[in-house]
Amino acid sequence: MKDRLRSLSKNVLSLKFSIRFFLAVVAGVAISSLKLDYLESYTYDIRVRAKAALGLSHVTNSPVALILIDSKTAETLKGYPSYSQHSSFLESLYKLDPRFVIYDFRAENGQFLDFEGTTKEKEEFVKSASLFSDFFVATNELEMKGTVNKLRLAAPLEKLDLKSCPRTSDVSLFAKDGVSRRLMISYQGQSMLQPIISSYYNNAIVDPNAIKGTFDVLDSKQTYIHFYPNGSFPTYKFEDILSGKVTDDLTNKIILVGMDTGRSSKDYATTPFSRDVNSMTTAELHANIFQTLISNNPPRQVPNSYNYALTILISLLTVYAVLALKPSQGLAVIATAFLTLSVLGIFLLSFFDIWLYLAHPLLTIFLCYYFFIPYRLIIENRRGWEYIQKNKLLHEVEELKTNFISMMSHDLKTPIARIQGMTEVILQDQVPLSSMQREAVDTIKGSSDDLLKFINAILQYGRIESQGVHLHKQSKDINQLLQDVIKKHEFLAKVKKIKIKSELEPMFPIQVDVELMKQVFSNLVENAIKYSSEDSTVTVKSREEGQNVIVEIFDTGMGIPIEDLPNIFMKFYRSHNVKTSTIKGSGLGLYLAQYFTQLHNGDISVTSEPEQGSVFKVTLPS
Repeated sequence: MKDRLRSLSKNVLSLKFSIRFFLAVVAGVAISSLKLDYLESYTYDIRVRAKAALGLSHVTNSPVALILIDSKTAETLKGYPSYSQHSSFLESLYKLDPRFVIYDFRAENGQFLDFEGTTKEKEEFVKSASLFSDFFVATNELEMKGTVNKLRLAAPLEKLDLKSCPRTSDVSLFAKDGVSRRLMISYQGQSMLQPIISSYYNNAIVDPNAIKGTFDVLDSKQTYIHFYPNGSFPTYKFEDILSGKVTDDLTNKIILVGMDTGRSSKDYATTPFSRDVNSMTTAELHANIFQTLISNNPPRQVPNSYNYALTILISLLTVYAVLALKPSQGLAVIATAFLTLSVLGIFLLSFFDIWLYLAHPLLTIFLCYYFFIPYRLIIENRRGWEYIQKNKLLHEVEELKTNFISMMSHDLKTPIARIQGMTEVILQDQVPLSSMQREAVDTIKGSSDDLLKFINAILQYGRIESQGVHLHKQSKDINQLLQDVIKKHEFLAKVKKIKIKSELEPMFPIQVDVELMKQVFSNLVENAIKYSSEDSTVTVKSREEGQNVIVEIFDTGMGIPIEDLPNIFMKFYRSHNVKTSTIKGSGLGLYLAQYFTQLHNGDISVTSEPEQGSVFKVTLPS
């Protein structure tokens, strides 16, 4: 029967585990299927910022430099640079021997919006630009396949090399938050300007397929930008180049010339670092793109299979923490999982340029937690209700038991008193009894006395259980109580040839309930006599120790096994070696002794060794 119950219990536990496992897997798969581009991109942005804050985003020996026109430039030149001033600028820049020069300015209808000048000044500007073997004008426009060389500026600027150099932003696709995170490698099979120039510095990416982390979007091949904080690239002022103040070595550099005047939002891009309108100039965004391609270190997203596996694993962990662990432990596990995922995401991006999906696992933690917590609360409430009902039933049963014991004990006292009275009548009768008759009457008297003690103990226990015991204290000398108890048990000790020795130090009276403390000492002395062998000694000692009165009862009896010591003051408890002996007892004596002692704010303890005897120590406040 026990084996069947054990097997049934295992099957129930197995079924519970299977259901929880199934629900966790279903939750993980369902959440992994959600499109969370906005949330995922947001967590990615946080990681990019954390990486920069930790000082792990820095550029060394970059071939990219920026030259910007800002509000101070306009103040110095009494307006924005004209075509004539741009011509002079390019001639000064040519002396610094850069490898590539890219103009990143807004253009409409084939003209630069921020430049002014006559046709002749425009022709001079084109002539100055021709000094460079690789001079390009960047445009955000794309050429459709079959329409090559259709992108041109209007005359007389048509000879300038206008190249597609797009800056993408998540407007209609991906996160849809307007942030630039991607760079375009090719469109309809045509390479963009950035990978073409970057391959000059890194031959490994001459083949666009060698660029890491690429993915297809509509007709284009793209990858993600490895962002560096604002100001990571060498930056010069337009007017300083124009006036010849700059003497730095720009040999073999990529020079990006752009605007930073705050005049138009089109001169700026929002990035993972900031979503402010003017968070980063488009020229610096292009610098980040060039550096990403030259270093070939774009962030690479993990495969979707990894995302599914991680999300399901986190779902299993969360469900286990919510349903199987204590609330505090569960919260600790969930918080640890959250922090571990966050740190792991930052670590992989910072040191390996790996973009670990975090949106799905983190959302799984919150959803599973808030979904399964109500389920656990329902279970806990049901268990609590069951416990309340069981406790209520147990309380009723205990009350019935106590009432029954009290009633039974009261009803038994009357016949016991009659038996005792009749034995006294027989013993005092003038008619002599034979030795056998007297032995029988003594046996009846002893048994009735034992039964009366047991009934009295039961009555006191019932009183404790039902309404408790109230103290009636009076000033009394403890030594006097002990002497009364010793005198009462002298006959029992004499029968077993046991000597009761008292060592009582003089002391002042203390406030005690005389009857209760007499019962405490009586139980202890009687036990010492009962469990001691013949021709042994029971010693009763008393003394004052600080603010306490100490009473100790020593015996040299059978002792108490070590494993029974923690339980001997429990009600109805009797040790194994006592149960197997002929010594009678109810198991209530020590329980009542401890209860009455604690009512006096005292303490009772025992030390014992098997076959060596026991020492019971009662401590009472003086």
